[in-house]
Amino acid sequence: MSSQQGLRILVVDDDPAVTSLLRRGFTYEGFQVDTAASGPDALGLARERPPALVVLDIMMPGMDGLEVCRRLRAADSSLPILLLTAKDAPTDQIVGLDTGADDYVTKPFAFEVLLARVRALLRRREGQQPEVLVYADLRLDTGARVAQRGDRQISLTTTEYELLRLLMTHPRQVVTKDQIMEQVWGYDFGGNANIVEVYVRALRRKLEEQGEPRLIQTVRGAGYALREE
Repeated sequence: MSSQQGLRILVVDDDPAVTSLLRRGFTYEGFQVDTAASGPDALGLARERPPALVVLDIMMPGMDGLEVCRRLRAADSSLPILLLTAKDAPTDQIVGLDTGADDYVTKPFAFEVLLARVRALLRRREGQQPEVLVYADLRLDTGARVAQRGDRQISLTTTEYELLRLLMTHPRQVVTKDQIMEQVWGYDFGGNANIVEVYVRALRRKLEEQGEPRLIQTVRGAGYALREE
């Protein structure tokens, strides 16, 4: 039996055909499934029955998926959130990821593809022995999934955490964008390296929020490295 079976997934979409399809599919795979047709309903369900992961449509009337994502992320920095979007332009996808989502799937989609993405997100939280990684004044508690810069605590989204963990386990080494996509997302992300740049930018913003010196360096034409300037 998979360790993921029995976990609760919250599906948010105003299209009943989509929620019905995903409820049947995820239930067949052994998950518990809650569904919501609006942003407010989704936020209420997430408070009442906290999910292990959220599948969230962007285009909804009233409160759209991006606003729901922001509010879910503010309440739980480590909750895996996967966006469903009918927009497939890289700029649209980056806007979604920049709100705090961990992944996206474009519509129309095959359930098998969505399921693989969901399992990949859930696997990120399994099988890692807690440890504290340290580089310069930066600490990452892999048990609590929280970073510290000096005495300042930094909350991280699931993907931000995975990216920082990868860099901190390879200090002073250059990690390529392809390696980041493979290690952090766990599959070929279609070559959209801009997504890596979005998360590096988000991490830098958090790590340097109070004027601290940069630790994530860009190595032009190669990738990124965790090292002091």
